[in-house]
Amino acid sequence: MSTPAAARLIAARDARQQSDYIFDFWTALGWTILSCGIYGFYVWYRLVERMREHNRRRLAFLEAANEAAWNRANEQGRAEELRPRFERVGADLQVMRSLSGEFRDPAIWTVLLLIGSTIVMFIIYWLLDADLIKHGAAEADAEQQLSELFSILGMGTVVAPPSPGPKPPHQYAMRIVATLLTCGFYSYWWLADLMREGNDHFRRDWAWEDAVVVAVA
Repeated sequence: MSTPAAARLIAARDARQQSDYIFDFWTALGWTILSCGIYGFYVWYRLVERMREHNRRRLAFLEAANEAAWNRANEQGRAEELRPRFERVGADLQVMRSLSGEFRDPAIWTVLLLIGSTIVMFIIYWLLDADLIKHGAAEADAEQQLSELFSILGMGTVVAPPSPGPKPPHQYAMRIVATLLTCGFYSYWWLADLMREGNDHFRRDWAWEDAVVVAVA
């Protein structure tokens, strides 16, 4: 027997305690200095891991929310009328599924960083930023469609926190040059940006998730 959508919704929300790791840059930097750089590799591991796990968790949450709305639409005999909206959500979820299947193993990337050093660091910076942009755009559209569907179907009003809009990509060439010209010191500024943007993204997601769980459960 399949797990009801409401139960999967709650399970995905509760899993954020494991997936959505919140970084404190100064704490991470302090431990990195005290450990002569060793802790820094753990930071890299968690950066890659948290983006991968957050995407997987959010995919599970949105799939459950979509199923709950679809079930309600069928109960009300409005499934065909609202099908275009559900198909749009499905397209957003497919983008997130494709991200979950890409090469983002944190252990392997950490080993590659040990071997490739600066070059691999730049690749990881780029991947983390690009993944957040792609993931954020897909889930934002899915959230909007689902919020409207919940309202149309009488499932309650789900208001997402104000969105800062599409995230612009980091200026990769400029940041790489700045890192090289400062003998690596600028990379810490870049790292702080990646941590902060991820933290802000997660916290915004939590507020919407809490509202959805109340509406569905």
